[in-house]
Amino acid sequence: MATNLSNSPFSQRNLAIDMLRAITMFTMIFVNDFWKIHDVPHWLEHAAFGEDFMGLADVVFPCFLFAVGMSIPYAIERRYARGLSAESTVGHILSRSLSLIIMGCFIGNSEYRLSPDAPYPIGVYWILMAVGFIAVWNLYPKPANALQRRLIWAARCIGGAILIYLIITFRNPDGGVFSPYSSILGLIGWTYLVCAMTYFFCRNSIKRIAVAWTVFMIICIVGTPLRECYGGQPLLWLGERNFYNGMLGILHIGNGALVVLSMSGMLLSLISERLVQRTWQFKIIWAAIAAIIFEVLALASHRFWIIGKIEATPVWVFTIIAISVLLYTILHCLVQAGITRWFAPLRPAGTATLTVYIMPYVFYACSSLTGIVLPDSLTHGILGIANCLCFSLIVITITGILERLHIKLKI
Repeated sequence: MATNLSNSPFSQRNLAIDMLRAITMFTMIFVNDFWKIHDVPHWLEHAAFGEDFMGLADVVFPCFLFAVGMSIPYAIERRYARGLSAESTVGHILSRSLSLIIMGCFIGNSEYRLSPDAPYPIGVYWILMAVGFIAVWNLYPKPANALQRRLIWAARCIGGAILIYLIITFRNPDGGVFSPYSSILGLIGWTYLVCAMTYFFCRNSIKRIAVAWTVFMIICIVGTPLRECYGGQPLLWLGERNFYNGMLGILHIGNGALVVLSMSGMLLSLISERLVQRTWQFKIIWAAIAAIIFEVLALASHRFWIIGKIEATPVWVFTIIAISVLLYTILHCLVQAGITRWFAPLRPAGTATLTVYIMPYVFYACSSLTGIVLPDSLTHGILGIANCLCFSLIVITITGILERLHIKLKI
């Protein structure tokens, strides 16, 4: 086992990672709110399937996965610094992954709304879902006595009962029951599981994690369909059903692209820890060189694959890594220079990220139940975009208020 890192930078919270997380969450809420407005510039939107294009919306989720990967060494090393065992760390990883997957299933099942035969409208579903999540996974204050412990236990039981009720009574528009289909949170959960377990076994070893990164990058390269002019099939095509793809499917690895993005974040954290004594100028130069290398890889691979988020092509992966490395390094240098006051309004999105992700569903639920919608004049063009920006800020601000009231999802 590697040397204890309790005296390393991993024992301290990294504000630059909080900033990276907050910026991506702010942007994620912003672009996810486009469904209610019109005339959105194409460069802000998601690319369509098969389109050789990457909009702002195609950058947000992978940058968040990169930030998730950056946080893994900090989270695990802090556990070891507190004297927690390897067994409890594995249990913690499994618990966090399962929690994200479960939450993702509740959100994913609601994406296509509900059957008219369901015993409640979609607005009630979303509110009950949010209440259940908070009751079960809230970061409660440390109980001071037995009564408070029982109240917390009761709240979690009630939250669990609410979620079980939703599972039993849910009906989709086709009359189907609650399914294991998951949303973005589920993808994050599966990716976190693979990357965190990789770090657990390769702890603090850049070489070993780099080998794992290379393996998943190769999986991405050979498993992603080429351009139509090259046949439109992956380099490794084994038919519709085969053992290889079945094994990848068990852990929802897909073509490995999402794992590569998070592992890239893990590697950046480890490398940054080695460079902690270097000047900010050296770090900027190092980051620029790394970004250029990955962008060159993106340009070279663009001949064979399109740049597509839905297809998770190598071009898209290399481009996101280049963007994430540069963005994090700039934020890190701002922190070192003490330029952090601008971050205050966004801070809750970096420290209560899961709560921020759930909050829009509460707003959408209230709108659905009350029938209150924006005037049509505020849903077009610049005014519509400004509306989405304000909505994102409002969600983060309210999350900050809830955090001060000890309402914060924590897994």
